[in-house]
Amino acid sequence: MNEKIERKIGNNIRALRERAGLTQEYVAAKFQIFGCDITRSAIAKIEVGQRHLYPDEIILFKKILNVGYEEIFMIDEIED
Repeated sequence: MNEKIERKIGNNIRALRERAGLTQEYVAAKFQIFGCDITRSAIAKIEVGQRHLYPDEIILFKKILNVGYEEIFMIDEIED
């Protein structure tokens, strides 16, 4: 996957989490409740584009952050 796209999506997730007033620890705990084994550290890596997202994680981010997929995947222009 394109690193710039991963960073942009990670930035979107971080901004949406912060807008919701949630910590990485809280989000990780919610993932655990929904049966997805993810750590706070993994969420931090996703937010800076250092870790790939799995489809089930995208679904849970949408649910936990109470946002639409379009907000997660909002990408303006990505330069080469």
